[in-house]
Amino acid sequence: MILDTRTQVDLSSWPMDGAYEDTQPLFRKVERLSAGTPGSGNALYQGDNLDALKALMKTHRKKFRCAYLDPPYNNGESYRHYFDSMGHEEWLRSVIARVQLIRELLRDDGSLWISIDESEVHYLKVACDAAFGRENFVTTVIWERRTTRENRKAFSRNHEYILVYAKNASAWTKTRNDMPLTDAVRQRYRNPDGDPRGDWQSISANVQDGHATPQQYYKIKSPSGRVFEPPKGRCWVYSKKRMAAEISNNNVWFGKSGDGVPRLKSFLKERSRGVAPETIWRACDVGTTADAKKELISLFKKEPLFDTPKPEKLIERILKISTNQGDLVLDPYLGSGTTAAVAHKMGRKYVGVEKGVHAQSHCLHRIKLVIKGEQGGISESVGWSGGGGVDYFIRSAR
Repeated sequence: MILDTRTQVDLSSWPMDGAYEDTQPLFRKVERLSAGTPGSGNALYQGDNLDALKALMKTHRKKFRCAYLDPPYNNGESYRHYFDSMGHEEWLRSVIARVQLIRELLRDDGSLWISIDESEVHYLKVACDAAFGRENFVTTVIWERRTTRENRKAFSRNHEYILVYAKNASAWTKTRNDMPLTDAVRQRYRNPDGDPRGDWQSISANVQDGHATPQQYYKIKSPSGRVFEPPKGRCWVYSKKRMAAEISNNNVWFGKSGDGVPRLKSFLKERSRGVAPETIWRACDVGTTADAKKELISLFKKEPLFDTPKPEKLIERILKISTNQGDLVLDPYLGSGTTAAVAHKMGRKYVGVEKGVHAQSHCLHRIKLVIKGEQGGISESVGWSGGGGVDYFIRSAR
C-alpha cells in the first residue's frame, strides 16, 4: 500500500519545550469539575483529541512514557453509541495524524500501544511503520478478548491485536520491565543434589561458535569418566580454565549418575529479573470484554455505554511492561476511562482525552470513584485504598 501523503502532519512549525508563549490556550481548566488533591499531575481533557494533542505539544512534548490508543476499529460494526464505519483512507488519515503527534509527545524510552482488530490491523501496521520507522516496531500482541464461540460469522473472532512501537527501540528495550516470575517458571527450579544455595535449573553449557575463540574448544571429563566435546557448530560457553573452576565450585551438573552431558546451574535466588513478556495474552490472565463490562456495571450500576471496553487487567499489564511509578501515561481515546483508572491505582500520572458528554458522566465519574477508593478491577491486587486527584480541562471557545 502506498500511503496517501495527506496522512502526514507537518510538525516543523511546532516549538520545542518552553519556547511557546500561549496567548489563547486551546483548553481551560475547570476547577468545579476537578477532583481530589490539587496539582496531582493527572488530567482529563474534554474535546477533540487532535486539538488536545496539539495543546499537549506545548506543555508535554517528550514527557510521556507510554501512550495507549483504543481508536474506532473501522470494522463496520454497529455499537450502542456509534456506527464504526468510515472510509478506509479517511480513517487511516485520522489515526495516523494522531500517531504522529503522539510520537513527539513520547520520551526517548517511550512506547505506543494500539488496540485494533483484523479489519484494519495490516494497513495500520504499514502506516505506523512510516510514522515511527520500521526499526521501532516492537511486536504484535494477540489478546484473547472472548472465550465463548461466535457462530454468526464464518469464523468465531476470539482475539484482537495490540501493535507495539517504541520511540527508540534500543532505548526502550533496555528500560522496559519484565513480567514477574510465574509459578510455572518457579517450578522449573529444583534441588536434586541438595545444593545449600537452594533451587536451581540446568541450562546449556555450549553456545553457537560464530564468535568463538580457540580456548572454547576442548574436552570435558565427567565424574564417571565419560568424555564430552561440544556438538558440531558449537563451543563451550567458558574457556577450559574457567570451566574447570565452575566444575570445582559445583556449578556444573552431570546428571544424577555423573555421566550426563555437562550443563550449568542457574540458581533461583540469583535471578534478579523476571521473564520476557510473551505475545499471546490469555483471557485468564488479562480478562475479556465481558469482564470489562462487569467492571463497568459494578461501577455505574447500569448497563455500560460501551460495547467493547477493555478490562483493567489488560491495561495493567501494558503499564507494568512499559512504565514505572510516577511515569506519565497518555490515552487520547479514553472511552470509559479504564486507562486513567488503572494508571491512577498503579501510581502513574496520566492524561486522558474524550470528546463526548461521557467525558464527565463516565470518565470523570469513574476517577472520582477511584479517588474515593473503589475496589473493583485491579484495586485489591495492587492494594488500592484511594487518594490522589485529577484536573479537568474543557476546550476553550474559539
